[in-house]
Amino acid sequence: MQGNSIGALSKRTGVKVTTIRYYEGRGLLPDPGRTEGGQRRYGDAELDRLSFIAHARQLGFDLDAVAELIALQETPQVAHGDAHRIATDRLGEVRDRIERLRRLEAELARVVAACDGHPDGRPCRVLNALADHGACEGEH
Repeated sequence: MQGNSIGALSKRTGVKVTTIRYYEGRGLLPDPGRTEGGQRRYGDAELDRLSFIAHARQLGFDLDAVAELIALQETPQVAHGDAHRIATDRLGEVRDRIERLRRLEAELARVVAACDGHPDGRPCRVLNALADHGACEGEH
């Protein structure tokens, strides 16, 4: 039997061997063929699937969404609406996180602006600003 070992697959995709095994256990990757000696062997289909999973994970899709997207790949005639919904949901999550990060950035800028980093004999302005959690606009 030809194909890539799990180590070679890991190197080609940047996905750790333990993660590949985990994906197999979750059913995201099919059980690969094995040599007579019991070693896993992965072909192009498994490489493509693992690359798909890795890309989806980089985009922040959780494993349940990845599983749903994989299922949609296998039924392309009904995939468009569902795939669009999944991607739109993820986009909304990303936009929400960006907004939270912008608020965090503004708050950190306020804390940093409270002090120039040089002692002037008064209490530390950064520590005072951090203690002023009421100015965080409800973020705790």
